[in-house]
Amino acid sequence: MEVGLCTPCNIQICEVTCDSFRIMWDMTPEDTARATHFFIDLSRKDHRDPNRFKHRDVPTKLVAKAVPLPMAVRGHWFLSPRTDYCVAVQTAVRQPDGDYLVSEWSQVVEFCTGDYAIEHLQQLQDKAKGSAGRLLKFSVFYRNQHPEYFSQVRNECGGWMHPALKDNSGSHGSPVNGKLRGVSSAATLTGHLFNHNTSLYFADFYCMYTAYHYVVLVLAPVGSEGDNFCRTRLPMLDLACNPFLTCTAPQRPGDEPLFCHASDVILEVLFTEPVHLDQGTVQQISGHQLMSLTTANAKKDPSCKVCNISVGR
Repeated sequence: MEVGLCTPCNIQICEVTCDSFRIMWDMTPEDTARATHFFIDLSRKDHRDPNRFKHRDVPTKLVAKAVPLPMAVRGHWFLSPRTDYCVAVQTAVRQPDGDYLVSEWSQVVEFCTGDYAIEHLQQLQDKAKGSAGRLLKFSVFYRNQHPEYFSQVRNECGGWMHPALKDNSGSHGSPVNGKLRGVSSAATLTGHLFNHNTSLYFADFYCMYTAYHYVVLVLAPVGSEGDNFCRTRLPMLDLACNPFLTCTAPQRPGDEPLFCHASDVILEVLFTEPVHLDQGTVQQISGHQLMSLTTANAKKDPSCKVCNISVGR
């Protein structure tokens, strides 16, 4: 008579990235010696009933040969960054006739995938470089806001534009989304924000189902809290030599620094420190922003071959 397998218990998830994880659980020595395969069932936590599997007695997601635990799970699903998942496992013994003797499903364990790592952002940066176009001179950053915003800043905030939490627009895995505070595209003289005491970082490259592509950059004063946040999470750019935004030192005494920006992408610049209105000028700017180009919490087009990489969107 064939003895059944014990239900896997004490499920543990570790070494979680944006598109992979390692999983282990407790097994009896007898089951460890007998098991030939592991069945792993994974679903998003936002599923209506994550604890209910469609087929309790057969594998629904992944069949893997039994290996020493913890087992790495990578590439079997298109996992998304920063997403809550539920996972359960079975152990199994393959029979001579091809059928499986299986354990009961384990308890369901929840975990959340991580942000893009620096190597993923470097892949995005390489893709963005191909779209950046030639560099053009510029003299100021601007912040496009309604007059009421600037009145409120002057009357209620002492003239200071305080950093706000970055929204969730762009790539879902960008480490700055919902975590880094900054003033976006501040309407301030460039030299006050962008100089050789500032660190420049690449944060994202995305589009919103249009031909327009956006590059998100972070400017952080050297040694600031924002600089420390970005240094271990984002690729740093050379201020004087990169395809997106440059600051070149004066060639002769008395000359002004030369500032240039990429011509074929829309730059979103996040400055990580408060900015005072008196550092710049509040005035009407030429042109207008199309409402279709607003990026507030905008979702990235996951099908675009220009701005996606081969990990979770």
